[in-house]
Amino acid sequence: MLAINNLSYFIGGRALYQNAALHIKPKDKIGLIGLNGKGKSTLLKLINGDYQADEGEISKSNECTVGFLNQDLLSYLTDDSILTVAMTAFGEAVDTQRRIEKILKKLETEYSDELIDKLTKLQEKFERLEGYSMQAKAEEILEGIGFRTEDLHRPLKQFSGGWRMRVMLAKLLLEKPSLLMLDEPTNHLDLPSIEWVENYIRNYEGAVIIVSHDRQFLNNTVSRIVEVSQEQLISYEGNYDFYMSEKELRSEIQKNAFENQQQKIKQTERFIERFRAKSTKARQVQSRVKALERMDRVEDVIDDTAAVNFKFKFKQKSGRYVMRLHNISKAYGDLSILKNTSAIIERGDKIALIGANGKGKSTLLRIISGTEMIEGEREEGYNVIEGFYAQHQLEALHVNNEILEELKQAGSDKTELELRQILGCFLFSDDDVFKKIKVLSGGEKSRVALAKTLISEANFLLLDEPTNHLDFISENILIQALQQYQGTFVVVSHNRHFISEVANKIWYIEDEEIKEYPGTYQEYLYWRNEIKMSEQTEPAENVVKKEPVKKERHREPEDQKELKKLQEKLSGIEDEIAEIESEIEMSETHMAKPEVYADPDALSKATVTYEKLKSKVNSLQDQWEDVAGKIDELEQTS
Repeated sequence: MLAINNLSYFIGGRALYQNAALHIKPKDKIGLIGLNGKGKSTLLKLINGDYQADEGEISKSNECTVGFLNQDLLSYLTDDSILTVAMTAFGEAVDTQRRIEKILKKLETEYSDELIDKLTKLQEKFERLEGYSMQAKAEEILEGIGFRTEDLHRPLKQFSGGWRMRVMLAKLLLEKPSLLMLDEPTNHLDLPSIEWVENYIRNYEGAVIIVSHDRQFLNNTVSRIVEVSQEQLISYEGNYDFYMSEKELRSEIQKNAFENQQQKIKQTERFIERFRAKSTKARQVQSRVKALERMDRVEDVIDDTAAVNFKFKFKQKSGRYVMRLHNISKAYGDLSILKNTSAIIERGDKIALIGANGKGKSTLLRIISGTEMIEGEREEGYNVIEGFYAQHQLEALHVNNEILEELKQAGSDKTELELRQILGCFLFSDDDVFKKIKVLSGGEKSRVALAKTLISEANFLLLDEPTNHLDFISENILIQALQQYQGTFVVVSHNRHFISEVANKIWYIEDEEIKEYPGTYQEYLYWRNEIKMSEQTEPAENVVKKEPVKKERHREPEDQKELKKLQEKLSGIEDEIAEIESEIEMSETHMAKPEVYADPDALSKATVTYEKLKSKVNSLQDQWEDVAGKIDELEQTS
């Protein structure tokens, strides 16, 4: 159906492809993968005809049609409704419908056999083009990828970029090209929509090429992986998991072949060097020189795995309760997001906040961070230091800074060597750290912003879609960092592999309430599936929706009294610590005054006062730990 032969493409003096080849058959489901900047999106644009190859050819069969979903479509705006935009996929049928409507209008005042004949032929054509079902098909696909029925007649320009991209996806799916090319489609989809698209692609009659960094999406949709590596297109028959195991085997074979060849080359070079000056060996030396020149060199294996060997630390632990939300309500006009709902975040919680778009996940994240106005009470715990990562943090980077300088300004007291080690974990090594922010790709900027968040020494992280624009290696780095992280975090993500690896609790918003599942994402899926199965097998009137609520044993009155007493004591200690820390701050300001610093007696007195305050606050912090530990024990045993 489509053949790529001897393809070469250069950007400046750098080759993205050299003599690359790929053949695509009519029903291939291909996942196109590779590091950011290696040319995945470029290949799709070459196939689409947007770019021209420097060498080689891309040939298509006459019946091959191409549909391309790319990030450039985000800029498309129109006053037409999203239903109208999606239905432009039925170009001929829509045109036929308009001609029918004109004839019907004309027949109201002018009746003739000629018009009736034209109308009959057009109606037959419209039926042949399945025009009577095109609106229903468009509505089905738009609703499948997340639009509400009442949204279908709203103008496209009223929607955000991500939602406009969904409309373009719907239009492409309705066109049913023989080759469908999707560039990072899951970046703009929520979990229910991703699952719907997965099912659609599995049953798609044509060929599909998907550029994606969502490994579960690839596992569920493709039967062939094509990796862009070393300026070539390397094909693996199977899904992403098969690719990983097969690549490991191929790499081992290639590594052995490379090492054997290198040993042979060294032996040959030693022979040439040793006997070059001997006339009796001239023929043998010349023969070996020619053999080296003709040798088909085996490339060394590029290690594209990365391990984080830096432990991200923070200066102080938070209290047991990091955040309490009491009877929270949030609405935008008539749209209610949350209503009289409560939740608790405890130290060590690694929470994944999941669900469909529009349910309020990002709003809840802002409520937790204290940047969103609400009804109800938001109570932050003791010693909580917060760090917030979202896509808008990329815009907050100082574009004229070098990467290393950007991290130096992040507020940590780490040395340049430590910062370079951290940047190395995020794939910025050697002179890369001196690159200006403004020349970085979207994925590179994401890595810088994530590094800034993780070195902030925050013990409570809020992360909004952190894996968007990250390739597999960068995503793996983030997973390792969060697995090592000793603090607490809440992450909003639609990347199922990512949340499976990092979360120990699942939050979701349902019926305007925050619901919690106290387990991993895989356990949550199993629980949800059990609920669905029970709903299918039990009579509707007998179905009681089970909630994963932790049961608490009724406390004895003495337990309750003791717990209340300890909590009051803990609160008193916290107030006293806050008061003394304020005095310490005033003491530091006093000691920094020139007249105090210049007077040895005044400085000595101020230093004694300062040390007493420091000693007192340290003693109170020890008391706080002791009381907090007793509360933990009492709550766990009661």
